[in-house]
Amino acid sequence: VQLQASGGGLVQAGGSLRLSCAASGRTFRTYAMGWFRQAPGKEREFVAAISWSGGSIYYTNPVKGRFTISRDNAKNTLYLQMNSLEPGDTAVYYCAAAKSSALVIAIGEDDFGSWGRGTQVTVSS
Repeated sequence: VQLQASGGGLVQAGGSLRLSCAASGRTFRTYAMGWFRQAPGKEREFVAAISWSGGSIYYTNPVKGRFTISRDNAKNTLYLQMNSLEPGDTAVYYCAAAKSSALVIAIGEDDFGSWGRGTQVTVSS
């Protein structure tokens, strides 16, 4: 599957952004999806994950209550709504698709087989 993330930008602390990830290729709706981010000088880290149906969702603790992951299988698109943004959220954000449709949900990087180009999110204080 090919993935293309978009929606990043520069926003002030407390603001909001909505990231989108358009998928093409294999059947999007049968694969769990996730969002990761990589801040300057840091390793890439898990942000959020969603099962193929949308029925199971996980977040990393720092974004709980502020970020919402969702998907529209009819549009082959994954979303990440980010509210109450903080400078610590500044990073390149990546969307990813699970390596196997047998995975109900994927969280570890090794569980993902397709990655999109990242989109930069910068939060100013």
